[in-house]
Amino acid sequence: MSARKQQLLKRHRQHKRIALLVALVVLLLIGALVSWWLLPLLVVLGWIAHEAWFADHLFYRPQDDYRYAFPEDAKRYPVRIDDSRLVLADDFEAADTLILEVNLKAGWLGRWIDPQVWIGEDRQDFERGVAGRRYLNLSGQHELVVQGRLSVRGRFCRLSNEATLYAMRNPDYAERRILIIAPHADDAELAAFGLYSRARDVAIVTLTQGEIEANNYQRLGLDLPDAARLKGRLRSWDSLAIPLWGGVPQSHCVQLGYYCLQLPAMAEAPERAFGSRESGEQDIRSVRQHNPLALPADLDGVPSWDNLQADLRALLMHFRPEVVVTPHPELDPHSDHVAATRALFQAMDEGGWQPETLLLYANHLHDNDRWPMGPADGGIALPPAIEPLPADRLWSPLLDADARLSKAMALAMQHDLQGPLPLKKRLRRLIQTVLAGRRWPATGEDEFFRKAVRRHELFWVRHL
Repeated sequence: MSARKQQLLKRHRQHKRIALLVALVVLLLIGALVSWWLLPLLVVLGWIAHEAWFADHLFYRPQDDYRYAFPEDAKRYPVRIDDSRLVLADDFEAADTLILEVNLKAGWLGRWIDPQVWIGEDRQDFERGVAGRRYLNLSGQHELVVQGRLSVRGRFCRLSNEATLYAMRNPDYAERRILIIAPHADDAELAAFGLYSRARDVAIVTLTQGEIEANNYQRLGLDLPDAARLKGRLRSWDSLAIPLWGGVPQSHCVQLGYYCLQLPAMAEAPERAFGSRESGEQDIRSVRQHNPLALPADLDGVPSWDNLQADLRALLMHFRPEVVVTPHPELDPHSDHVAATRALFQAMDEGGWQPETLLLYANHLHDNDRWPMGPADGGIALPPAIEPLPADRLWSPLLDADARLSKAMALAMQHDLQGPLPLKKRLRRLIQTVLAGRRWPATGEDEFFRKAVRRHELFWVRHL
């Protein structure tokens, strides 16, 4: 977790503790002035209200504007929304990625039920109580936009009549040689299964075993180190085997075997070895035996940044990608994700192969743990950007129903996404289903089945 997200989470918890203290004082006053039996009833009702409407980790105000800038060559069109129809003021040039900047304002029901914007048959959800600038994803709806037949309407919210449409043109990167950097098993599938399952030439490199937080495997009678070693083996196998479901042969999948949550420490002390925090292992070769090629760190198995750099330089030379898909260094706060992209940048600077383009993804966010909001199979609106981001181009390819189902099944194979939900989360989902109108997919219980299986995938494009 990044330092910024730690600060946001700390502030969120402080505010929650203050709110709970105030609520406790109010309850005690009520208990002193009214019948004592009302006290436990009010406590239960308060807990239900919290789980229904106040349990989200939202580290900004719903009234804050999102702040995006796009490159100068992105076409900008003034548009109007009249009678729930998008009306263009100027001639419109063909583009694959369409983003609509619009102001939203929640109605009174939109403070209790997630505000929705329906774009034709697509649905994109926003924060309860939203009142500010947001960015809708219209990618894949080009023909309806040109014909003036695209409907854009709010439910539990109102849209401003004046809006701005940004149009960005990209090549189909699935036709290029692609290398995907996955800090953990499942990151490639979450971010880019739709892309890699139709790519002409793609390789996937997973940096870590993902062995920590293995408590669930202790139910098999294992102590924590053995449970962590088992989890590391299983997730390493996932990183090599599951891409075959998307058509990527095992000869194009590599597991480097470094240890989870150790990449940032490795970067600060490049020559030192950083073993697993839970399994006790110190040799990354334990999960490398199925790799399709020999790598520099195979010689000594030391989990160090210097070895990671040597491995990445060798992989760039071997696969010679034109495009590299990697975590967004400003948006995705997971410490291993930040370090993974840092490692890639250094390997490109010091190595012998330079890709042409980076496609950046965000599987986690600083500010909103529910993004993309709304149910599975909806579109992906742009994520919160309360602090300005680089003016990157966007590329948002469309996934049809068959591709979305295949992506959901790829996630279902991931061992880390198969665990049962804790009782507290089950109760929360039941309460939110009844009181807040939220829905979860039948394909899997983990939150990523809702967040990642969408009509779009979303990448920020940087040319090198």
